[in-house]
Amino acid sequence: MALPEIFKGNLSLPVICAPMFLVSDPKLVISACKSGVVGTFPALNTRPQALLDDWLLQIKTELNEFSVQNPDLPVAPFGVNQVVHPSNTRLQADQDLIRKHQVPFVITSQGNPADIVKDVHSWGGIVFHDVIYAKHAKKAIAAGVDGIIIVAAGAGGHGGTTNPFALIREIREFWDGPVALAGAINDGHAIRAAEVLGADMAYMGTRFIATQEASVDPLYKDMLVESDVSDIVYTDYFTGVNCNYLKASIEKEGIDMDAVAGKKEVDLDLGSTKSWKDVWSAGHGTAGISSIPFMKDLVDELKSEYRQALEKPGFIG
Repeated sequence: MALPEIFKGNLSLPVICAPMFLVSDPKLVISACKSGVVGTFPALNTRPQALLDDWLLQIKTELNEFSVQNPDLPVAPFGVNQVVHPSNTRLQADQDLIRKHQVPFVITSQGNPADIVKDVHSWGGIVFHDVIYAKHAKKAIAAGVDGIIIVAAGAGGHGGTTNPFALIREIREFWDGPVALAGAINDGHAIRAAEVLGADMAYMGTRFIATQEASVDPLYKDMLVESDVSDIVYTDYFTGVNCNYLKASIEKEGIDMDAVAGKKEVDLDLGSTKSWKDVWSAGHGTAGISSIPFMKDLVDELKSEYRQALEKPGFIG
């Protein structure tokens, strides 16, 4: 296993709370880090762009104060997600603020991370890049990233379609550095299972939406509790890129599910619906969500399950 130095001794669990578009904010990030879980957010969540400066200052200040007041508790570092695709016109402005605050952990996605890697390394930070295919992992490694996030089948948001058993073993054939695994991980048993597969960390998103600290519509959280795998729809209908959504959130907007499934030809007219705001994402792990706890209580539960998984004897033939 290859846990990066910035995480060693600072985690209560080998978990990253994934950066979720229009979900992750300082409140969620800070609560995760205080609980010993790496908290992250997309830079694009700050609107207007200048708000990123305020968010970074708030997160750093509150975590530093908490660390001083609680020297015996693990306080995880925080991270920011940068979309490095050329279509991101904010990339340089956001990176300037990330440099100003010397963010310790940066997650890159959807493009070549080479320039970001060089910049982040200049102040001793690290960069993980998320991928859905092994070929993308090879390119990111060539660009100098410190770790790979494997977004396998069942992950919320723009998840891949490859089985995690297959994808992580394929990438481990050529990469022995840090790996985080995403895809329907929502309890301590799955965190341990990710390690057994060869991951150093679990990358969890959906489960953290159903927490008291998540600043989302309460109906979103209720849907997560009420849904199971059959309630997840994987479609490119809304943005042109395949993404996992909660079926109930699509139906509440009055959108024809036959159209979403491609079963009939219709014009894409969402009316007042903003797909990035009113249609909600979730992964296959929804079936395991039955409560909306505070972050600390959830992490305590995850730790208990993780310990149980560690103690459970395996089959010996």
